[in-house]
Amino acid sequence: MVNMLKNREIMSRMLIKPAAATVSAALQQHQRQQQQYVIRRWKSFLHNSNNANRRAAKSTATSTALAAATSKRHESSGDFIQPLDVRRSFSTSHKMPSSSKALTLENINPNFIAMEYAVRGPLVIRAGEIEKELEKGVQKPFDQVIRANIGDCHAMGQQPLTFLRQLMALTFETRLLDSPEYPEDVKKRACAILDGCQGQSVGSYTDSAGLEVVRRQVAQYIEKRDGGIASDWQNIYLTAGASPGIKSILSMINSEVGCKPPGVMVPIPQYPLYSATISEYGMTKVDYYLEEETGWSLGRKELQRSYDEAKKVCNPRALVVINPGNPTGQVLTRENIEEIIKFAHDNKVLVLADEVYQDNVYDKDSKFWSFKKVAYEMGEPYRSLEMVSFLSTSKGYLGECGIRGGYMEVLNFDPKVKAMLTKSITAALCSTTAGQVAVSALVNPPQPGEPSYDLYKKERDGILAALKERAELVHKALNSFEGYKVNPVQGAMYVFPQIEIPPKAIAAAKAKGMAPDVFYAFELLETSGICIVPGSGFGQKPGTWHFRSTILPQTDKLKLMMEKFRVFHTEFMKKYK
Repeated sequence: MVNMLKNREIMSRMLIKPAAATVSAALQQHQRQQQQYVIRRWKSFLHNSNNANRRAAKSTATSTALAAATSKRHESSGDFIQPLDVRRSFSTSHKMPSSSKALTLENINPNFIAMEYAVRGPLVIRAGEIEKELEKGVQKPFDQVIRANIGDCHAMGQQPLTFLRQLMALTFETRLLDSPEYPEDVKKRACAILDGCQGQSVGSYTDSAGLEVVRRQVAQYIEKRDGGIASDWQNIYLTAGASPGIKSILSMINSEVGCKPPGVMVPIPQYPLYSATISEYGMTKVDYYLEEETGWSLGRKELQRSYDEAKKVCNPRALVVINPGNPTGQVLTRENIEEIIKFAHDNKVLVLADEVYQDNVYDKDSKFWSFKKVAYEMGEPYRSLEMVSFLSTSKGYLGECGIRGGYMEVLNFDPKVKAMLTKSITAALCSTTAGQVAVSALVNPPQPGEPSYDLYKKERDGILAALKERAELVHKALNSFEGYKVNPVQGAMYVFPQIEIPPKAIAAAKAKGMAPDVFYAFELLETSGICIVPGSGFGQKPGTWHFRSTILPQTDKLKLMMEKFRVFHTEFMKKYK
């Protein structure tokens, strides 16, 4: 801090002047069909886009007529999956035929075509189009789109924590360190971060694993969280959100062993980051099913079934566990976690503990247990289990999705393997310093007695209390709907109800080439303006249908959303029952 204060005046003067396979033969065949379908769909899209580019050269009147005809054709077929505006997506100045292109769908990596990310899929594209239509005055049975499809806290009205934004302001504009408007405890933290930066500037590169000062803060945070269990700061890697850390680990284990491709065990339902990344890397997705009937719990028997079946076609290398759950909102019990750890040890698989929602626990009878703490307290041999845990500033009570801050803690790796991981991360230089500052705010918050503490506590507790209220509100509302089965939202930011879709609606969906839950979601969007994600985007047991909705809209808007939802569902059931 002393060094920082000595150089503030100098700095002030200077400142002035970025195809998953399944495990049985039947599921593999289904996956191949899905990949072929996706490829055909995108080829069709490209073909239509090229035709549209040629048509765009005609007169405005002709173009308008063609657009109207296209719109009418979609309406008559009931196909709500509208193509992107090709005149925006593809430049009309490119007159060359597609055969002259160096890159075509036939010669790019097919994994890029096969991968899909449900939370930003066709429904979200259509929601964006509807918003633009509303802006132009197009009449709809609603006046706004409610985006309940993604866990974007601030987009849904959550206010940022004052402490975090002050810390970022001071580290990015150091002249503010002289301002009396900023509390001294925040200034002290800002100076510590800046002293750890080359040139005392967040504009410089950091070590590839992140600023040492922040990594040490993360280790101290983990020790405190886990009741004093040691954490080595050199096992901490700062990442741009949790996603790059997850992808770096999956990339590292992407190697054939015994002439079999690598497999990754993922929960069903799962967060689409995993299925998309596994597809992108050409790995094998190994599904294991959560037990919806017991609150989305996870049993050893199901894990072993999944593993044993997968061994026929791949080598399961890693086990993904999301706790608290996304999209399911469950919080695993300690006993459940112990079962999972024993399974991982017995079958020699790496545990990937996605714990980004660890601060989002609302159920009074639930408690977050870190995999690291449980494994350590189980003693050997489980204490030495290889695992990686992840945390992000995008969730919890910060909700800073766009800043892209996060970390992973790598445990019990062979030193040579860890060196290779570090080398691979080095190639990306470093994560953004803004994200690293946000991580510092997360793990090193104001303490009792410090000037910022009272406001920090008030804002943090208010956010978590509001989320708890909304979790209960959504569960109660949806549970009253005909044909709905809804588990309580114990944690995270989502509800994942099961819905009974009438046979008549299933037939209507089939006629439009849609899965029934996709059909339901599009009907909801077009009728009420509510955007959700169909359960098929996360995976679900065959013959069941779900959707994921966030609980993030502010309470008044959430109540409005639930009422719109009720009206829609009532009419939907009348129409198709």
